[in-house]
Amino acid sequence: MAQATEDQTTDVFIVGGGINGCGIARDAAGRGLTVALAEMNDLASATSSASTKLFHGGLRYLEYFEFRLVREALIEREVLLRAMPHISWPMRFVLPYHKDMRFESDTPTSKLLGIFMPWMKGRRPAWLIRLGLFLYDNLGGRKILPGTSTVALTGTPEGAPLQDRFSTAYEYSDCWVEDSRLVVLNARDAEARGARIMTRTQVVSAEKDGALWRVKTRNSETGAEHTHFARMLVNAGGPWVGDIIQTKVRLNSREGVRLVRGSHIVTRKLFDHGKCYFFQGTDGRIIFAIPYETDFTLIGTTDAEHPAPSAKPECTPEERRYLLKFANQYFKQDLDESDVVWTYSGVRPLYDDGASSATAATRDYTLKVDTSSGVPMLNIFGGKITTYRRLAEHALEKIAHHLDSKGKPWTAGVPLPGGDFPVDGFDALVEGLRRDYPFLDAFWARRLARAYGTQARDILGNATQAGDLGRNFGATLTETEVTWLMVHEFALTAEDVVWRRNKLGLRLTRDEITALNTWMAERRHTTTQTSAVG
Repeated sequence: MAQATEDQTTDVFIVGGGINGCGIARDAAGRGLTVALAEMNDLASATSSASTKLFHGGLRYLEYFEFRLVREALIEREVLLRAMPHISWPMRFVLPYHKDMRFESDTPTSKLLGIFMPWMKGRRPAWLIRLGLFLYDNLGGRKILPGTSTVALTGTPEGAPLQDRFSTAYEYSDCWVEDSRLVVLNARDAEARGARIMTRTQVVSAEKDGALWRVKTRNSETGAEHTHFARMLVNAGGPWVGDIIQTKVRLNSREGVRLVRGSHIVTRKLFDHGKCYFFQGTDGRIIFAIPYETDFTLIGTTDAEHPAPSAKPECTPEERRYLLKFANQYFKQDLDESDVVWTYSGVRPLYDDGASSATAATRDYTLKVDTSSGVPMLNIFGGKITTYRRLAEHALEKIAHHLDSKGKPWTAGVPLPGGDFPVDGFDALVEGLRRDYPFLDAFWARRLARAYGTQARDILGNATQAGDLGRNFGATLTETEVTWLMVHEFALTAEDVVWRRNKLGLRLTRDEITALNTWMAERRHTTTQTSAVG
């Protein structure tokens, strides 16, 4: 094992390279604080790459009276759209209505209706849905996104894939986001502003050392150990937040985390338009069916208790069958196991508020500063990808007086890398790429624009033909792009590239992915040798 070395003192040491950790790193670095971040695997390797990929207010949270959370999320949708129009875009959601729609029995709204309108027997009436959508349209204000409308399903593209029993739907607005790219772009921007981002770096221990934290880390690739000193420790470990408190820092804390697994299935494309479906089940739950990666449909999510962060989250056969059965209550096409081309599952680290079920547990975030060891530590529980930027601002508010920080909030509307173009400028960006690089077909140009925005040109450089970009690994993934991801976006393996920096794993064969991994390993080895000689 490599000998431990000591690093300089930083203001903030962040444990966890998911969206909360990287969002806080970016905000803190932009305020002039010195920042180090350690992620034990790849960036966004857990929950932050396994979401339903939506910036949304959370329509169903209104039934739990989570008005503060919903309002903050609704406001954030448009703030975030302006900062990242390449990886996020508006989407219309179609909510088919039928009289058998029901609440979950333990929602506050359901309980109130049971008292004052017992004849409803748990049904979710049309007037209540319209009221919820009215609140959804107006709680946060809208300048970009259109409001709710009523849609006929008979003889329309929206109704074509649905069973004939559905004749009317409500249509409202939310937004799509490329979740794992959001994390990477925050990490890149944090690094550009002076933060040190360390992937494949596990925190072994953290202890008080005078007025500082002494944090010991180990690089899983090289075995090298380092000792870091920091004035503030931020625990953004996601599902591991409790484990970090108990085993790395060894604090006695009464704060708890509730692990809830959300699983998704991906099928071949089930409909030809670009809108999402919001389906409500007879059990009171909801799922989405979303256009995904051009040729696929994403269906999810479930809510199930998860035993421990060390247990790898996987879509169980029961969850897969549940999602297929749920979707089959709506679609004309009868889906079965053979239609599923991929599944994924993530664990939401929710604050343990004592809720009776996983679905009822709050999605709001909770920030707790612990000073019991004599040096301050911020523990982060819960949160939604939509409110990550506001969570980061609140985190900096919480720790400011511990660091004598006078920096002010600055991230609202400030573009992430590649996002420096207008919200309505994406099509023009794609057209410009195809004009200046005629060898790009429509799919390739849109894929690069979605992933990299204006920085797609930095990757393409002076290329005049596809061969100028080096080896083609398949599905438009070239040697030049992979090199960019390794140099600029912390990618080390094929899995990092084809499942987190993009989703080309849906299009590449197993042999193609293996060949990519071999090439990346050889390039890393060559680069390491060259650096050593230099």
